[in-house]
Amino acid sequence: MLILHRLLTTLLFTIMVCNAKAEVSEETREFGGLDVRFRVILPDNYDPSRTYPTVLQFPGGSQTWNIVVGSTDADWREKAENDGYIVISPAAPNGQLFFQGGDRVFPEFLDYILATYPVENNKLHITGISNGGLSAFHIASLYPDYFISVTGYPGLLNSASSDRLEAIRPLCIYMHVGDRDSTWLSAMQNQYQALQNTGYNINFYVETDQNHVLDVRKDNLRNRLFAELERSRSGCTN
Repeated sequence: MLILHRLLTTLLFTIMVCNAKAEVSEETREFGGLDVRFRVILPDNYDPSRTYPTVLQFPGGSQTWNIVVGSTDADWREKAENDGYIVISPAAPNGQLFFQGGDRVFPEFLDYILATYPVENNKLHITGISNGGLSAFHIASLYPDYFISVTGYPGLLNSASSDRLEAIRPLCIYMHVGDRDSTWLSAMQNQYQALQNTGYNINFYVETDQNHVLDVRKDNLRNRLFAELERSRSGCTN
């Protein structure tokens, strides 16, 4: 059944991208008993017969659809299209944030992504901003086998048990926080130091002249986020 689903999806996307231009689409599907609306960004010259690095991106704030669109357009879309990445970003189902009740949609949603899209090595990169960063770390710690890297800009594993922290040990971990964001800066720096001291593959960056919601246009942050994803594809090498 999964094979047939994959073949039908491949045919659909072949038709969609016959003009070799990038495509942005949206879907609503049920996972874990909740309807999830999500956005899919495909790269230029998309070819469903090859694989692509794929990012699961969580929006911040209330994680509504408008925030999904604004966040993916501002932070990910142009470079993903140009550099050959698939980006998938969901809105919180029924207003339930993904580090709270919205996590019910996993791992079913992850299995759908892997069955539907040509994900490189069957491993996702998971990212998010603010509440999206909390969501990214939360889901990565519950289902680490699905992921190669986790990025919070800002974000961390909040109220984490030792088991949940241990679950993300194999991942490439990246943290970015604004120097004016004192509360998150302190919490993220403490977690970074604890994980670094015990041998995690973790990098921590304080962004100059930035507040809580990071502007990826400053100090080449957008390119640096993608450079981190590229490093993750080679096993967190510098």
